[in-house]
This record gives sequence, structure tokens and C-alpha cells, in this order.
Amino acid sequence: MEFSAILCALRDLMLPYFLCVLCVFAVQTFSERLDMNLERLLARFVRYVQVDTTADARSSTYPSSPGQLVLGRLLADELRAIGLADAQQSEHGIVTATLPATVRHAAPTIAFCAHVDTEPSTSGKNVKPQVWRSYDGGDLRLPGDPTRVVRPSECPALAQFKGQTIITSDGTTLLGSDDKSGVAVIMEAIEWLTEHSKVPHGPVKVCFTCDEEIGHGVDHVDVAALGATVCYTLDGAGANEIDNETFSADQATVTFRGVNIHPSIAKGKMVSALRAAGMFVDLLPRDQLAPEVTDGRQGFLHPYDLRAGVAEAELLILLRDFQTPALTDQAALLRKTAAEAQAQFPGLAIDVKIIEQYRNMADGLVAEPRAVALAVEAHRRLGREARLTIVRGGTDGSRLTELGLPTPNLSCGEHQIHSPLEWTCLEEMGQAAEVVIELCKVWSEQT
Repeated sequence: MEFSAILCALRDLMLPYFLCVLCVFAVQTFSERLDMNLERLLARFVRYVQVDTTADARSSTYPSSPGQLVLGRLLADELRAIGLADAQQSEHGIVTATLPATVRHAAPTIAFCAHVDTEPSTSGKNVKPQVWRSYDGGDLRLPGDPTRVVRPSECPALAQFKGQTIITSDGTTLLGSDDKSGVAVIMEAIEWLTEHSKVPHGPVKVCFTCDEEIGHGVDHVDVAALGATVCYTLDGAGANEIDNETFSADQATVTFRGVNIHPSIAKGKMVSALRAAGMFVDLLPRDQLAPEVTDGRQGFLHPYDLRAGVAEAELLILLRDFQTPALTDQAALLRKTAAEAQAQFPGLAIDVKIIEQYRNMADGLVAEPRAVALAVEAHRRLGREARLTIVRGGTDGSRLTELGLPTPNLSCGEHQIHSPLEWTCLEEMGQAAEVVIELCKVWSEQT
């Protein structure tokens, strides 16, 4: 037999064997990625969103609302039940736990973080989650308020999820996907890892924070005690996005002090703080530097809360820009506007107080380039293409990065957040859990 014929015969003999081995490998590999318990993940999410954890910016306590402590206790109990023996809730409501390493070599400790509170301007009380299985691709009319409809025409991302499971509120509250999607994703990924003890990973830390929505998410996080090389927040939109840049942010409190007197004898004596506050807001630019007319990398000033009477008024304003020095210009504009308003109201006093909230995470991520690079690699190993994106807002990762713990933000299926029209997709949350697991594996290869 000629040599070429022998090679052909060997090929024909060995090909089925190699194909069989390849199939077994593929089945093992993809079964690990696709056996997420989506029903358990759904049950978690539904359970968490029904706890009222609305943050309160005017509260004098930390956390600012009691429901955050309630949900934190629930999470700590669940973490201990799945085997994380050191799970605890601090006096400030911060929940931490450790999943011990399964590899014998010294691998970096990584952390995953999400916040339990929800945004205060839309009610998070008595959330009634609606589960739309096998979504038909049409409008979702929310049963608690039929005037509220989630429409693919207004939210094009929704159209791609035909046949999948969508979760909304009933329309009378927000859903709380921001950030209970992230909480549920982390919890499910951690339980999956405890059930698959042969999956290689180094030490994994879990951290659930409070009051992120009002700028105080990491006020009481002990970064040194976490001992992590890198952290990832699960607090993002859609799927396969890695947020590596956020706004820098300050908050202004503008206080107006007028003179109150009975309106029947008010002529020449009354100075209305309420009217002055209204003029102040009207003097701020509306064709620029406003959220409703800006996008991309444009910053804004956002008056978002006013409590006013004749004697005194208090106005809260967000200052936002990707370039930190631009916040100084915004603050100067507020003080100039205050002077203009005060000149129109003799006897009125206006005080502008500005506090720093967080800074653009991009400035700190350069210290640990693996934070983003390995997140991209985790997506690649899952057969996905990660997109590096910017956030017109902030996350706990903004402050954690500023404090020396590099913390990019990852997608977890949040859509139309801070709104009664908020929704999430169960399958996207499942994909986010897979990314968490893959990140644990990728980081276990580092030294």
C-alpha cells in the first residue's frame, strides 16, 4: 500500500475518534456555561424586588431606609445557607462574604459588588413583579396602570427578546432591577460555584452596599478588609458591556432664606423663598447643560428635588461631567445664578453648598489594566464580544476605584431604570452570571 493510502486509511480510522473527543469536550464546556438555573435566578430576583429598599436622601440614618437592612439580613442568611460561613451584615448594613479558593496556588482575590437600595424619585414600595414568559414581541401594558405601556417602538432593545422572559413592575412602582438584578446575578453565580466545586477560582469576595442611589454606597465599605486586587460592580444595562468610564459628580444644595409674614399685611415686608427658588431654576440653561438636551460626553446640571415655603426653600442639584475640572465651571455658574436671583429679591439670602460625590473611574483603572482586559477575555471565552462603554452616571465602582480598588462595571440586564417602565430580561441576567463565573476562572490563572 502506498504511503498516501496509509495516511488516508489512518485519517478515516481516527477521524471519528477525534470528532467524538471534540464533542465530549464541547458538551462538557458548554454545559458548564448553559446549565444556569434560570428559574432559581428568577425566584431570587422576584423575592428581592418585593423588599422596599428605597433610599432617602434627606434621612439622617445610614442606611437611609430600614428595608435595606431587611434585604441585607436576607442576603447574609442566604449566603451562609449556601456555604459562605463568614457572611455577615455590618452595623451599617453592608453585607460581605468570602467564597474560598478551589485552586492550590496563590491567586488574586477578586470581589463582586451590587447595591440593595433603589432610586427614591419613583416608589419602590409594594412592588408587584410581572413575569412575561415567552414574550411575544408586542407592547407590554402594565396591569396596575394600563396607561403605562412598555413599547418596543420606544425601547428598541426590547424587540430582540421575543420568546424570552421579561420582568416588569405592574406600572405603579419601579421594578428595582437597578440594582437587584445585580444582586440576584451575584447570588446565583456564587451558589453555582459552590455547586461546581471543581471549577477553578481564587478567593472571591461578595459585597452588597446601601444608599448607592444617593451617593453614599461605599461610605462604610472597608476596602482594606475586602483585600481584593480588583472588584466588579454588576449594575449595568443590557449584556456584554463593560463600563470603564463614568461621570465625575458633585451635588449642590441651594438654600433660600426669605421673610414670612401674614399675606394680609405682607406688602413691602414678605420675601418669598419659594418664588426665588422658582426664578433660580428658570435662570439655569435649558438649551444646554440639562439632562433632557444632552447625551454622549456632554455634562449637565440637574435640579431634581425642591422643598419650598415662603420662609425657606431647599433645592438639590446634580453636577455631572466626564471631565472633573468642568464641575468647577458648573459650580461657578450656580453661584452666578444665585447672585442674579438674589438681586431680584432684596432681603433674600441664598447659600450654595457643594459636596463631592465621586470621580470618573477611568482615572483610576489605569493602575490595574487587568481589570478591564480580563473582563474582555472572559467574554471572549464565552464566545461573546465585549463592548467598552461609558456611563452617564456613576456606580459604587467610581468611588471604589478612587479609593484604590479598581472596579469596572458589568452588564446585568437593566433597562429603562428609575422608571415605572423599567424592565429586565431573565436570559440576560443568566448571561451576566456566566460572565461572573468566567471571570472567577480567568483570574484564577493570574499570579
